[in-house]
Amino acid sequence: MSDDRLNSLVTYGLLAAWVLHDAEELATGPRWLRENVPVLRRRFPQAPERVWRAMDAVDEREFAAAVGVMAAIVGSAAVAGHRSGGRSGFYQGALDGFGLHGLVHLAQAAAVRGYTPGSVTSPLIVVPFTLWARGRLRRAGVLRPARARDAALGLALAAGATAVSHLIARRVTA
Repeated sequence: MSDDRLNSLVTYGLLAAWVLHDAEELATGPRWLRENVPVLRRRFPQAPERVWRAMDAVDEREFAAAVGVMAAIVGSAAVAGHRSGGRSGFYQGALDGFGLHGLVHLAQAAAVRGYTPGSVTSPLIVVPFTLWARGRLRRAGVLRPARARDAALGLALAAGATAVSHLIARRVTA
């Protein structure tokens, strides 16, 4: 396989894996929350009330808007990765964040002892793709060490996507 083809699989593969994963979340997320938050609230009474209010407030438009904003971020990261031959810190941070996101889904499913949105594609796509891509980057000699500041940037981008999605959804309904 040519280096160019491999670079495309590693970099644009992030976007493809993300699309498959988020398709599961889009298809199941809002409905799952509506059906399961009351049960979870009783099961985990120690969780802060603000968590339950935030989960109750999720609607399909806001959820879809957040996915759209994240699509732009992940797509930009994939392009940056491709253009840099996988060296981009933005791309590698997004890749690491994607893998950690998959682990969070697995932890959520373990905590509720059942299905949570994203828990099917996480062990089948998210985590394996992340490990594979990081291995390819390591073998190519371009993998940067994962850093806490990159994880913080990823969290800030995800929070920003959520905030933007709320604004978009509220403007659409106003």
